[in-house]
Amino acid sequence: LFSVAMAFSRGVASHSTAMATEKSEKKENPMKELFVEKLVLNICVGESGDRLTRAAKVLEVLAKQSPVFSKARYTVRTFGIRRNEKIAVHCTVRGELAEQILEQGLKVKEYELYKENFSSTGNFGFGIDEHIDLGIKYDPAIGIYGIDFYVVMGRKGFRISRRRQQTSRVGAPHRITKDETIKWFQQKKQGTLLPPKEKVKKGPQYQRKKGKK
Repeated sequence: LFSVAMAFSRGVASHSTAMATEKSEKKENPMKELFVEKLVLNICVGESGDRLTRAAKVLEVLAKQSPVFSKARYTVRTFGIRRNEKIAVHCTVRGELAEQILEQGLKVKEYELYKENFSSTGNFGFGIDEHIDLGIKYDPAIGIYGIDFYVVMGRKGFRISRRRQQTSRVGAPHRITKDETIKWFQQKKQGTLLPPKEKVKKGPQYQRKKGKK
């Protein structure tokens, strides 16, 4: 009886280990996989005219499509901006081209981003100082512009919130979180997360307020 019990316990242990290995070998839920839904490129010049037209040419060369001009929402006299004046240009890129441009942008940043670059909804953004770092040839007639990158992450099943018929909400467990996008950035792009910047408050007004308290 003792030998039978030992054999039975060994069989149960081997079966449990086999089940554990099978579970570990199982792939993750394919509906949970993250991908780049779209990439938004933006150049804000702050004024209309030739500089804005040249910035549009930069985006046209980079994204291979005609960009869209953005207008100012209200008048700011200190910046010399009038309401409804064209001050920026942007375009939205999807698919393989978005992946290529994003890869070039991350290469310029040396695959290093701050935690503050990631939003609570699972998207992230960053900026580069010179567009020629992306491989675009320098043209003295155009000059050098900085570009803002904003990446919108997606997941299978998000279409239910945008379709025309039977529109529904995406459930909370299926929404993308900040930590999931950071994990995707570190694993798929081999990126590194830099330590947070020190927030230094300067100015005599702050010092006086702090002393009073």
